[in-house]
Amino acid sequence: MCNSSRPFSRLALWLSCLLAGGEHLVAATVSNGLMPQPAEIQAATGGRLAVAANFHLAVRGHDDARLRAALVRTLRSIEARTGLGFAHEPAGAYAWASDPTKAALVVECDGPALPVPALGEDESYTLTITPTQAILRAPTVVGAMRGCATLLQLLQSDGQGWFLPAATIRDRPRFPWRGLMIDVARHWQPIDVIERNLDGMALVKLNVLHLHLTDDQGFRIESKTFPRLHEAGSDGHYFTQAEMRAIIAYAADRGIRVVPEFDIPGHATSWVAAYPELASAPGPYVVERKWGVFDPVLDPTNPSVYVVLEGFLGEMAALFPDAYLHIGGDENNGVQWSANAGIQTFIREHGLKDNPGLHAWFNQHVHAILARHGKKLIGWDEILHPDLPAGSMVHSWRGPEGIAEATKLGFPAILSNGYYIDLCYPTRDHYLNDPAPADAPLTAAQRQLVLGGEATMWAEWVSPETIDSRIWPRTAAIAERLWSPANVRDVADMYRRLAIVSRRLEEAGLQHESYLPPALRRLAGDDATPADLQALRAFVDLLEPVKHYERGRHQPNFNQHSPLTGLVDCARPDSAAARAFASHVEAVVLGSSPTSLAEAAADFAEWHRLAGQLRAGLLQHSPRLAEAATVVASLDEATHVGDAALQSLASGRAPASDWLATQLAALDRAAVPHAAVEQPAIASIRLLAVAAAEQTKRASLPPDAWREHLQSLAQPAPPAPR
Repeated sequence: MCNSSRPFSRLALWLSCLLAGGEHLVAATVSNGLMPQPAEIQAATGGRLAVAANFHLAVRGHDDARLRAALVRTLRSIEARTGLGFAHEPAGAYAWASDPTKAALVVECDGPALPVPALGEDESYTLTITPTQAILRAPTVVGAMRGCATLLQLLQSDGQGWFLPAATIRDRPRFPWRGLMIDVARHWQPIDVIERNLDGMALVKLNVLHLHLTDDQGFRIESKTFPRLHEAGSDGHYFTQAEMRAIIAYAADRGIRVVPEFDIPGHATSWVAAYPELASAPGPYVVERKWGVFDPVLDPTNPSVYVVLEGFLGEMAALFPDAYLHIGGDENNGVQWSANAGIQTFIREHGLKDNPGLHAWFNQHVHAILARHGKKLIGWDEILHPDLPAGSMVHSWRGPEGIAEATKLGFPAILSNGYYIDLCYPTRDHYLNDPAPADAPLTAAQRQLVLGGEATMWAEWVSPETIDSRIWPRTAAIAERLWSPANVRDVADMYRRLAIVSRRLEEAGLQHESYLPPALRRLAGDDATPADLQALRAFVDLLEPVKHYERGRHQPNFNQHSPLTGLVDCARPDSAAARAFASHVEAVVLGSSPTSLAEAAADFAEWHRLAGQLRAGLLQHSPRLAEAATVVASLDEATHVGDAALQSLASGRAPASDWLATQLAALDRAAVPHAAVEQPAIASIRLLAVAAAEQTKRASLPPDAWREHLQSLAQPAPPAPR
């Protein structure tokens, strides 16, 4: 499934994903919180290695500063989590075991990491844990880093203390390119945001940080060759070259590549704000404050464009050590090119046929510039053309068709369609999305060209305060899809482990949970009581932001300067409370046990209480929560429908023949998003209402047919035309 381009039944996913079965079997004590799941796990029954204050570490084989730094971070993380204090030298450094046979953890590396992290670097490792010692072996220092990430996730405790479960793990990634793209152009994200997300990436074994540095709304990198670029295009918010070198070094210490993106020829308003003479239509230009696809585009027929690109890209090639440089290349709407008579004459005189032909001609020249500076070109789907130079890479935001087309022409490709985390889809949607699924129409040679994928954090609707809540923990599931074997697809187990790895991410410094209490206090106001805040948190936990690009429709007047501190900014993309309720409903409609009926009834009772408490309290006193009144009323209306359905199922008496249509219409009204939030639990209430109305047919239908019958009747009404 590809969330950005293909419709799907959200209601069907509620049941099918909850019941999805796993195809891999590992011991629960070993796989308790591992994400990504390793390629191979062999558990030892009952064994454990104690982790106590006398836990010593030794290095055998290759040893260097990067390895030692990774091991120091590992020890500090263990200390912080356990409260143990490991032995230190008088000078303050950790005391390493001089005799590896007496160390609790021995790390053996065959050789160093590459001086600069690179595509295809060996990240494999083997971790063997016995009751007496753990041995981490890796061909490279990067492999040892990946093993350390697994070690941290294996750490567990019980009444006897802290321990590592005995096991042998042999691990390697499925794909070599496993990335996170962070857009710093739309909303500026400073260095502390980048560094804490690099720590999160390292924990879940992502290895590419893709920085989207230029767009219509901002130019976020210092250029010493053309300083007007960042001076006119950044509002003063940009990375200095010294700061960028620090980010690159921070990433390299964690085995992570940094790939910069400078979007050309479209999405170029921030370029031409500085140099309007480079545009395909007369200026002047200023950076955009809103979101969308805008007309300004560089003029490929202007020799000055290539003078600037030669100087700037050469400067950036010297700054960024990675072999790849991303040129964007997406969403050039062609308006300025089509309206420019000189450009159209150029197209005809050079036999380029049309605007896409001109775009390909431009890319050939950019490719040549990059080649002169030792770089390879990567760009979004739109760069794909028969004239695209060999050695280029296609980054597909359009989907499997883009992957198939690129690899058919012999180009390596990575996937981001289906991994657009800014669109606020639930984790399961991303998790089941695969860069090279088994049923994809790809030859063996084409499959070899699918190198992986990237989660994409476009930043129209995030601030430094909220960005972590849109990236994490869902991106950990994407990391698993890109690292683990393809048959690791148990959705229920993924969610179980995701809750655990979310805590590890918090320990690493991510703020996807810690941002919320102060954000809720800001909404509630200074006079809010602890009970008020508790009710508001429970209410917000039932909400999700609207999906896809709907937020712009709900908040059309928002721009780059609008504060992102509303109700929707407190709602998270994947409501755990709604998922728990869905499991209760599933048990009711498929099992109707007294326990499941009672659990669903308790959910409804709590929601009635929340609605009443909020109406009597915060909605009366907090002006920031005025937008929540309609959402609270919708929750209460949907809860009444659910109550009635439960009563019908509990009594075994189907309601009147016209009851279902009335209730579904009420749920349609309640499901209409307000304040840019939606209530995912309403999909489950629809299922409950249908089950109540159709209960007399249940005995005559096999379980699968009963499920299909319910799902078909519970589909929501199509949205009204806009």
